[in-house]
Amino acid sequence: MSKIALGVIVGNRDFFPDQLVTEARRDLAEALSGTNIEAVMLDENQSKLGSVETWEHAQRCAALFRANRDRIAGVLVCLPNFGDEKGVAEALKMAELNVPVLVQAYPDDLNQLGVERRRDAFCGKISVCNNLRQYGIPFTLTGQHTTPVSSGDFRCDLERFVAVCRVVRGLRRARIGAVGARPNAFNTTRYSEKLLQSAGIAVSTIDLSEVFGRAERTGDGDARVKEKLQSILGYAAASGVPDASLTRMAKLGVVLAEWMEQNGIHATAIQCWSSMQQNFGVNCCTIMSMMSENFMPSACEVDVTGVVTMYALQLASGRPSALVDWNNNYGQDPNKCVLFHCGNWARTFLLDARIGTAPILGSMLGEQNTYGALAGRTPAGPLTYARVSTDDAAGRIRAYVGEGSFTDDPLATFGSRAVAEVPQLQRLLRYICKNGFEHHAAMSASHCAGVLAEALETYLGWDVYSQGGTKL
Repeated sequence: MSKIALGVIVGNRDFFPDQLVTEARRDLAEALSGTNIEAVMLDENQSKLGSVETWEHAQRCAALFRANRDRIAGVLVCLPNFGDEKGVAEALKMAELNVPVLVQAYPDDLNQLGVERRRDAFCGKISVCNNLRQYGIPFTLTGQHTTPVSSGDFRCDLERFVAVCRVVRGLRRARIGAVGARPNAFNTTRYSEKLLQSAGIAVSTIDLSEVFGRAERTGDGDARVKEKLQSILGYAAASGVPDASLTRMAKLGVVLAEWMEQNGIHATAIQCWSSMQQNFGVNCCTIMSMMSENFMPSACEVDVTGVVTMYALQLASGRPSALVDWNNNYGQDPNKCVLFHCGNWARTFLLDARIGTAPILGSMLGEQNTYGALAGRTPAGPLTYARVSTDDAAGRIRAYVGEGSFTDDPLATFGSRAVAEVPQLQRLLRYICKNGFEHHAAMSASHCAGVLAEALETYLGWDVYSQGGTKL
């Protein structure tokens, strides 16, 4: 992960011991040492001990944060003692950062409740949060109400908070590419471009005819095509795939990569059927898989909100994501199901990945036109699933998130596939159906539902359903 800058506010209240602030600054320096986190905070010459307590301190802190606005992705509020709630709230208000805020407070030692070492941060944290709520500033809490900065629990809190910052910052600046029109038979992938834009997510479009035209004008011997072809052959087993099909896939990859670079695109949603097969003669699954594996997620069937979900999961987990169908029941087990797609999952999910054809599409479009589908089975491991959807009628963006696991249960079928076990799956499926969500969901081979829910609900203001009450 790239380096991330956090603004840091160390709270103080004058009738508590000053050495607690000095100790907290030392603890913070040690906790952040060796991490990818850069602290932006007042030094000890800019305010009393480098803390924020008075109106003057708040002004200085806000000025420092504003000067670093382009870098700061979140703010950590550290309370070594009760702290001055107005100083914290006013510093954040004047800074106008609009970023996630984590509130930490130190615990008291039962053997040190005298005047010399008393903290009362347990109480002060409640007051700070009360003021933040009054000022309309959303915030995140640590797992325990009080926790030392030097503790393992706080390190976990900080890691999760940094992930929240990545999601919020990433989505507010996201640029999505819609490649082609949605398949006519797929009303399910409709979405509101304007609602996404209101959240900071921009959508750029390109017609498939432009993509095919550029690809046809690119020669087989073009150095870019040769390089992409070698990347494909090194990505997954391709025995039996005709050379002509591999070359077409390479040309498609070159055109998409150049268009994405020219337009600053982070993720794509592509019309993967039926024009792709009828007019270009391949499946684009392998190229999409390669992009997703390289942290440029790509969703099929022009599912723009699906790839927004993929991008959000990638930001939350630091791992590639994939788009899936909630596809089949798994026998009579109410908490298991089959996840499936023709074959565009990132190789992270497919340890036995191989390039072949798409039998379902091939039955209608000619199997010889569907080379490029990626087949493989996802091994047992952690699972986070999620879905973002625009509710046009309500003028809202909605989402659901939850966790489960991939299993190694037998599964005799083709394509990109997995068996998933999800607690209370029937309840989730009922929620999906009753609330008009798509049959597509995004998945990550990690557990990050709490991070995603916190980012989408607390900071983006979306309506989020957390299966099983998943919270940060």
